[in-house]
Amino acid sequence: MKIIILGANQVGSTLAETLASEANDITVVDQDAERLRELKDRIDIGTIPGQASHPDILKQAGGEDADMIIAVTESDEINMVACRVAYSLFQTPKKICRIRSSAYLVSSELFGKNGIAVDVVISPELIVSDYISRLIDLPGSLQVLDFADGKVQLVAVKAYYGGPLVGQEIRLLRQHMPSVETRVAAIFRKDRPIIPEGSTVIEADDEVFFVAARNNIRACISELRRMDRPYKRIMIAGGGNIGMRLAESIEKRYQVKIIEHNPERCEYLSQQLTRAIVLNGESSHRELLIDENIEDTDVFLALTNDDEANIMSSLLAKRLGAKKVMALINNAAYVDLVQGGEIDIAISPQQATIGSLLAHVRRGDVVNVHSLRRGAAEAMEAIAHGDESSSKVVGRAIQDIALPEGTTIGAIVRNDEVLIAHDDTVVETDDHVILFLVDRKQIPEVERLFQVGFSFF
Repeated sequence: MKIIILGANQVGSTLAETLASEANDITVVDQDAERLRELKDRIDIGTIPGQASHPDILKQAGGEDADMIIAVTESDEINMVACRVAYSLFQTPKKICRIRSSAYLVSSELFGKNGIAVDVVISPELIVSDYISRLIDLPGSLQVLDFADGKVQLVAVKAYYGGPLVGQEIRLLRQHMPSVETRVAAIFRKDRPIIPEGSTVIEADDEVFFVAARNNIRACISELRRMDRPYKRIMIAGGGNIGMRLAESIEKRYQVKIIEHNPERCEYLSQQLTRAIVLNGESSHRELLIDENIEDTDVFLALTNDDEANIMSSLLAKRLGAKKVMALINNAAYVDLVQGGEIDIAISPQQATIGSLLAHVRRGDVVNVHSLRRGAAEAMEAIAHGDESSSKVVGRAIQDIALPEGTTIGAIVRNDEVLIAHDDTVVETDDHVILFLVDRKQIPEVERLFQVGFSFF
C-alpha cells in the first residue's frame, strides 16, 4: 500500500516505522529536513521536505497514485487543507486527519465530501481522555482496551506476591471463577512474551492480558488484584484539553480536583465543569498538595504538556501519600524508564493515537487495532467474511485455523453474544474475532487470513 504521512513528529515517525516494517511504501513530508534525515537513516522510507498542504509538495510525495494520506502535523489547519487538496487534485481514496482542537469537532458535516473531504478524524485528546477514564473505572488495570463496541474488553494487570492466582496454572482459572468466562490472551514476564497454555504458571510481577465480556471484567480483575479498592477521589494536574475532557467525563462519578497554573484557564474550567473543584496553583508545590489532602487521594494524574513536570509532580504526589499516580509522557524513551516504579502507569498519547490510526490502515476487514506494551505487541478485531470455500477462517474450528506463530484468538462476538475462544469454537461468517499478536511481524499474515477471495487457492 502506498501511504503518505504528513508530519515527522512523534506520531508520524512512530507510524512510519510501524507501517514500513509491514512492507508498505511510505513517504513522509515535513518542513524539518534534519528530522526527516534522522528518520530516513533509521528506516527505509521516502522523505520530502516542505509544507504538507502545498499541492506541489504532495505531488512530489506521490499524491497522484497514493492509496492513503495520513495528516498528523501539529497544525489542525494544515492537516485539513492537505486532505482537501489531496481529494481535489488527486482523488486520494482515503484521507485520515488528526484534529486537536475541540472547536472543529462540533459538527461531522464539516468533514464530509462537500466539506473538507476527510474520511477519518482522529482526536488524540479525546482518545487519551477516554483511555484514562477506563483505567480509573477499573482499579488495578494497567491497560484497558475495548472491542466490538465495548462488548469485549482486553485488560492488562500485574500479578502481585500473595495474589490468588500467583503460582497457579492458568487452567485453574475456571475453578476460581466458575461463573465467569475468560481467557488469558498473553503474559509478559520481564518484557518477554509468553504464549499461555493450560499448564503455564502465573508468577509474581507477570503482566497478564486477559479477555472477557465487559460485564465480567471486574470479577476477573478481583481474582488477580484483590487488594485494590474502587477509587473515589481523583486529582488532575493540568487543565489542558485532556485534563478538561477527563474531568468532564468522570466528575459525576468521582470527587474530582483539577490543578491549573493559568488563572484565565481556571476561570474557563470553572465555567465548563459542574462538580469538579478547580484550583489555581502549581501541582509541584508541596504545600498545595498537602493542603488539598493528597494523602487521601486515590489517583493523582499528571496531564500537562511537560513530561518532566508530569514526572516530578507524580513522584511528589506519591511520596506525599497518593495511592496511585499516572503520568502523561510524550517522550517514548521516558515511558519504560518511569513506569512500574514510583509512577504506576505512564500514558503514551502517541501509542493510544497510533492504535486508532492503524485500524484504518489494516487490510482485510480489520475494524479495531490497539498497540500493546508500547508497540511491542498488538491486539486487533477482524470481521470474518465469506464461506468455507472462500475464507481461511469461516467454518473452521480455532484449532484448525493456521494462525501465525505467536498469535492467539481470545474471543468471538457473534451478534450480541460474547464467546470466549476454545479450541473447538467454530468461526462463522460476520463474527468479530479478537486476536492477540505478541509478534507484530505476523500482522500481514493475519490480515491475509481474513481477506476473502480466490487468491487463497
